[in-house]
Amino acid sequence: MYTDPALYQEELQKIWYRTWVWVAHESQLRKAGDFVTSHVADQPVIVSRDRKGNLNVLVNRCRHRGASVCETPRGNGNGFTCPYHAWSYGLDGKLRGIPYPEGYEDVTDKKDLPLQRLQVASYHGMVFASFNADVEPLEEFLGGARLWIDRFMKQGAGFPVMIQGEHRFRFQGNWKIQLENTTDGYHFPIVHRSWMSSVDAETASMLSFMTDELAVTHALGNGHSAAVMVPEHVDLDDDDGTEQVQARFEHVVQVLSRDFEPAKVRRIMRSMHGAGFNLNLFPNVACSMSFFRVLRPIGPTETEIRHCALGMEGGPDIVNRERLRIHEHFQGPFGFGTPDDSEAWDRVQRGAVGGTDLPILVNRGLAREQVADNGDKVSHVTDETGMREAYRKWQELMSA
Repeated sequence: MYTDPALYQEELQKIWYRTWVWVAHESQLRKAGDFVTSHVADQPVIVSRDRKGNLNVLVNRCRHRGASVCETPRGNGNGFTCPYHAWSYGLDGKLRGIPYPEGYEDVTDKKDLPLQRLQVASYHGMVFASFNADVEPLEEFLGGARLWIDRFMKQGAGFPVMIQGEHRFRFQGNWKIQLENTTDGYHFPIVHRSWMSSVDAETASMLSFMTDELAVTHALGNGHSAAVMVPEHVDLDDDDGTEQVQARFEHVVQVLSRDFEPAKVRRIMRSMHGAGFNLNLFPNVACSMSFFRVLRPIGPTETEIRHCALGMEGGPDIVNRERLRIHEHFQGPFGFGTPDDSEAWDRVQRGAVGGTDLPILVNRGLAREQVADNGDKVSHVTDETGMREAYRKWQELMSA
């Protein structure tokens, strides 16, 4: 599962090129001409907003000799021009110009040679793409996860959610190792002991969910899952008025109180740490409390991770700065969380090459899993319900 090159190639064809894959967020593409470069597994793509306001996802490969037409991570422009022979394309991928066209008698119509386009759809600002022309509608694919995306985006507190910046790195392990991690509450107090010891008592108490009966994991169908770690923050609009603002944020309250009514100040402060859960969307993106975690397979034993810090677009500067500091403390390259996670993922890969006839266990909590009224499979947050849901979808697609 973690090491076979042939199986990995099959995954690319049956999963990564057949289903919806997260490629960008609309906060990166607000204006006509905005673009970002991204990937669908190993294939480079450009996500752009054209002059008509439409989103486009284009394979980053000139139709002439195959060179990439854009190497800028993010920007705004009128189109894309290949640096090799200057074939030029519009923001929608249409071929606009060929220098010295004489000699290309077979190129009778530029409409025949646009950049390859993918299917594209967005939900709550999250942009997904697929190579599959017959892919199911995005909202059907998201299914039960849509409710949780709706809840996750409430951390904007009335402001649009935006990406403030990102941290990108690679680990030496298979992509499924990280896919398993986001809704795995079992590892948190073990792997993240150093982080728990570095925060104030109020924050540590908020994330002490190991024995909380309301801290549960939902299997949402189609490989998606949600792990509730702070039950009182599942719906940030649901406020009984009893929660106290953490003392270390009193200076933020003082600044906000100059411009906002008390109820608005309270609502913004409830969003400081993001939502109270991690949402895993198969196969490549997690809405993890207050950030996006995006995975990309590089090969059977290497994976790229992007951690996108979230903020409030047009919101108070002091709040966005505090959210960045919180993000850096856990997810940053010098943080107390991500380095420990990536070490664990590396070790799974290193250990998996030994005893290849031994099974990987993902059966924790199977006997206590229950089916909710809406059809979700639910168990405790320390159970492996989310992993089983991901592998059900994996098996479905790999068996097709």
